[in-house]
Amino acid sequence: MKYRQLGDSDLQVSEISLGSWLTYSGGVEREKAAACVEKAFEVGINFIDTANVYGKGAAETFLGEV
Repeated sequence: MKYRQLGDSDLQVSEISLGSWLTYSGGVEREKAAACVEKAFEVGINFIDTANVYGKGAAETFLGEV
């Protein structure tokens, strides 16, 4: 996985992000969504795109639990 520095910080984020709009707002089964997050971490993805409007907060809640 390739990483980039995030602005002027010391943070390194993956060039590929994991989107959470459709996957974690009820579009797929919880087990499949969890497996997707686990695989993303396994391959080095550390940048997840989410927002409180995805599933009315369900995506953020799910990601906090995984």
